[in-house]
Amino acid sequence: MFVKTREENEYKMTTEELEGSITEHTRALIINSPSNPTGSAYTGDELREIAAVVRKHPSIFIISDDIYEKIIYDGLPFATIAAVDERLKDQTLLVNGVSKSYSMTGWRIGYVAGPEAVISAVTKIQSQNTSNPTSISQKAALAALTGNHEPTERMVREFQNRRDYIVKALNEIPGIKCLKPQGSFYVFPNVSAIYGKSFEGRRIDNSASLTAYLLDVAEIAVVPGIEFGSDDNIRLSYATSMENIQKGIVRMKKALDSLQP
Repeated sequence: MFVKTREENEYKMTTEELEGSITEHTRALIINSPSNPTGSAYTGDELREIAAVVRKHPSIFIISDDIYEKIIYDGLPFATIAAVDERLKDQTLLVNGVSKSYSMTGWRIGYVAGPEAVISAVTKIQSQNTSNPTSISQKAALAALTGNHEPTERMVREFQNRRDYIVKALNEIPGIKCLKPQGSFYVFPNVSAIYGKSFEGRRIDNSASLTAYLLDVAEIAVVPGIEFGSDDNIRLSYATSMENIQKGIVRMKKALDSLQP
């Protein structure tokens, strides 16, 4: 079951929403913070509140997806649930990797930490698969994790500059409302005010039709929000150059200005 988060809560799950979603069939809770697609990040206090709910259900595991751990902005400290409440360590699996924080997508290295019994079972399953991370990838990942983090810090500063630009630029386009993400490298603007408009007989009714229109007319690629459970939104990535972002915004504004009521 997906917990339907709300824009007014920065797309972060509340304890009430979590409580209302737990059933006798619930086996695990997945938390991705900072998040794809919204960029939202939970604070330590928010995770403590979630932890208090999960502690009532000792049979539920938490899968904490921390892949954007280091891509976090405005001095917000990164928080993960097993660190803010150590009583949940035996119920938590931490999932991470080098793809995002170290810009090593093609190296295909990820890792998981958790209770010994679970990791032992994971290892047995993994041994029967043929994922085979190469020795070069393993050495590179070790260097990333244990080496100088200044390149990552420099990358995050540049991402923050791009975030600030794209959020401001999107909010200046009529019909778009965009929250400022706290992490990752995505924005998830609400574009529902554009629905119902058309261009040369082509009607925009949802995030999929808007995405297709922007691809065909503006030659920019975005992801329809319906793929993430919210048809009111689209997802844009700012993991590209500032020059490309600026060009994309100009094209988007021109295409949207061409729509008629």
